[in-house]
Amino acid sequence: MDLKKHIRDIPNFPKPGILFKDITPLLKDPDAFACTIDMLAERYTRMDVDAVLGIDARGFLFAAPLAYKMRKPLVPVRKHGKLPFNTKSVKYEFEYGDNVIEVHVDGVIPGQRVVIVDDLLATGGTLAASARLVEESGGVVAELAVVVELSFLKGRDRLKSYSIHSLMQY
Repeated sequence: MDLKKHIRDIPNFPKPGILFKDITPLLKDPDAFACTIDMLAERYTRMDVDAVLGIDARGFLFAAPLAYKMRKPLVPVRKHGKLPFNTKSVKYEFEYGDNVIEVHVDGVIPGQRVVIVDDLLATGGTLAASARLVEESGGVVAELAVVVELSFLKGRDRLKSYSIHSLMQY
């Protein structure tokens, strides 16, 4: 299935000069969404993966069904102040600002091999911060998985020490 047919361009969102890749048409189409999850599951059921980490918020949309399908723990990474238990946090920069993300201190078990899932790779800030949280928790980043990669923003350059899998590139 050509998943690119299910991605909509939104110019000047969330601010002027940004061409936003909208995944909601993909989510709206049950076959396209199922295909997306199946493609990820096919890859990660063949790898040594102990847990699936999903990044707030759109990463949750792909990480949760992947973790369910693989029968693996789901570890949420959230924006600052959203998790109810003790957390580790990392401040990072992304394509149009900065933020802080957190994971529960018991979210990643030392030695656990984790696939980090997000909807999109742009400049790599969020994924790099999430990888840092995994490593600071004693885990190992098995791979970074994204549905959409904006290659022209060169996010891979920031993530050279990690294996990255993207389902589609622009």
